[in-house]
Amino acid sequence: MNELEERQKKLFDDLRHVDEDGAEYWLARELQGALQYAKWENFHKVIETAKIACKISQHNVEDHFPEVRKMITIGKGGKRSQLDYKLTRYACYLIVMNGDPRKDVIAWGQTYFAVQTRQQELAELYDRLTEDERRLFIRGDIRQKNMLLAEAAHRAGIITRQEYAAFQDAGYRGLYGGMTARDIAQNKGLAEGEEILDHMGSEELAANLFRITQTEAKMKREGVSSPVAANATHFEVGRTVRKTIEELGGTMPEDLPTPDRSIPELEAETKKQIAPNRKK
Repeated sequence: MNELEERQKKLFDDLRHVDEDGAEYWLARELQGALQYAKWENFHKVIETAKIACKISQHNVEDHFPEVRKMITIGKGGKRSQLDYKLTRYACYLIVMNGDPRKDVIAWGQTYFAVQTRQQELAELYDRLTEDERRLFIRGDIRQKNMLLAEAAHRAGIITRQEYAAFQDAGYRGLYGGMTARDIAQNKGLAEGEEILDHMGSEELAANLFRITQTEAKMKREGVSSPVAANATHFEVGRTVRKTIEELGGTMPEDLPTPDRSIPELEAETKKQIAPNRKK
């Protein structure tokens, strides 16, 4: 183990606790600092997403994310109860798998807390998941991979919102036979401002996940360094994915049905199932 690996391991080892039964755990408030989240509110959103991943992975959320509360001192000597979580290694794994992948420390955590790879998890679970669970699973991956794609676009000189919209449209035009994001939204009958990725079935989401991951990898591999080249790369990858679908006899993404319920609706429903009696 080299010096960097030892430092990465020590970061999380130092936060590891062992309870009276000999079970290891990490406290969410301590992990928050290690993963470089300045605000609890932002880190708590990642925890909530990890809980959804835990549920659709068919694990008991309460076993991996039990709530603990402690009294803390506030102004003028007052006290109040503060929420924390006693996290298992699997819970920590899900948190780092849903964290900001642009942070080096998130990558360290993914290695340290690895229970099984995401690919293994998908292979084992996918056949048992419902269509809605599959959508939630893939949408979570897309959120992370889109962060990496956005970073690759920024490195290529794509700075403004308009430039990034054009970059995204290039990928969509390749995958959807010339359709832009607005065209796709209209085709789905979405209102202005609704995110098209939240209104895709699992098959359509999977095609877009492949477009995103392969574009980011190709841009990094080829050192793409200009907006023109970035847009061309995104279009080329999207078109190649479309061609592959065609060769396999699949349905073109624009012809796939739009689900009745959006991803935010499914997430809200899942959160209610996870903690129907949560104390305020």
